[in-house]
Amino acid sequence: MGRRRGVMSDGLKEEIAKELGFYDVIQKEGWGGIRAKDAGNMVKRAIEIAQQNLLNK
Repeated sequence: MGRRRGVMSDGLKEEIAKELGFYDVIQKEGWGGIRAKDAGNMVKRAIEIAQQNLLNK
């Protein structure tokens, strides 16, 4: 089974990580260093952004 391709761009992920306050962890340890809770919050925020973009169309 191959790896799944990411849906979010690296730029969006970095922007959200900065907004949520754990970008420094990513810089030091990479994406594998973030907590599961932070990853979940990142997904929640990405969904909020997508919904807002749909409403603004």
